[in-house]
Amino acid sequence: MLIGEVARRSGVSARMLRHYDALGLVRPSGRSVGGYREYSADDVRRIFHVESLRSLGLSLKQIGRALEDPGFTPSALVGDLILWAEERLARERELLDRLRVIDASAPTGWQDVLRVVELMRELDSTSAARRQQAVLTRPDGMPVPAELLAGAVLGESDPHVAGALRWALARTGDDGVAALAAAARSEDVEIRRRAVLAIAGMAETPGAIEVLTDRLDDPDAPVRRQAALALGAHGVAAAVPTLVRMVVDGTNDVDAAEALGVLSRDPASATRITTLLAGRLDAPEADTATRVRLIQALVELEGTVPLEILRRLAHDQDRTVALVASALAGVLEERAGEALGD
Repeated sequence: MLIGEVARRSGVSARMLRHYDALGLVRPSGRSVGGYREYSADDVRRIFHVESLRSLGLSLKQIGRALEDPGFTPSALVGDLILWAEERLARERELLDRLRVIDASAPTGWQDVLRVVELMRELDSTSAARRQQAVLTRPDGMPVPAELLAGAVLGESDPHVAGALRWALARTGDDGVAALAAAARSEDVEIRRRAVLAIAGMAETPGAIEVLTDRLDDPDAPVRRQAALALGAHGVAAAVPTLVRMVVDGTNDVDAAEALGVLSRDPASATRITTLLAGRLDAPEADTATRVRLIQALVELEGTVPLEILRRLAHDQDRTVALVASALAGVLEERAGEALGD
């Protein structure tokens, strides 16, 4: 079979077949009377073997060794090929992400593209100061893609840079929330924490409220707490049970009490919160420190019921509880007197 026919049947160009011959990879078994290359069935079979190995990413040198060395074992080489393929895919995924960010910025010219590329490079810097400066020194009229900021904040370990990124993300509004929504449900708990913390800074947007409410059932306590604090500060009653739990546990209890105070401005929520706190106060397992925190949370609430509870607790058998309740009852009475005077 002459080279032209082999090329047609195998799909390998005549030029590549000559290259294989020159390398000694596939040499035709014979020559025609006119001196043309003639390939046997075994030669053609070897060509298909070469092409099969090329499709796996082997170099021609590696293919020659694989076909000629009877002691050659494929396991190590295949393992290397897997590693190389994974690295190549990672690079291509990174490139794809960068292209999507540029596309999302809706560039109107190459200068816009170059600005985004420059910002990407600055955010990839090993210097935390440079990363922070890249975010804080952008001109006001220059939009920064929310996707780029979201990706940066999710991977940022320096607290100062992360704070700057969250500030910049908050300026993007709903776009920032949308860019972080999937990360808030990530299997990686650290990613969820960073995403929810960033979204908490945008809690005034409807999209953020929805995402944060969904995270009140998160298996990770810090995620639940961050979501509850943001929601409570914005009057979302669904956060009440988590906030009460935070007061009981003594984790960000002051912040939780303040959020409960905001929520108590709604009469229905005030009744619910007061009932929950009072129930915890009377629970057999509540120790002195827990009861004191609950008393302090009561002071933040609207209405007259908290004062009634404090007056009762001023006579509690636990002397510490009684003293704190008595002192804070006085604070509420003074506050009420000032309100009447106004």
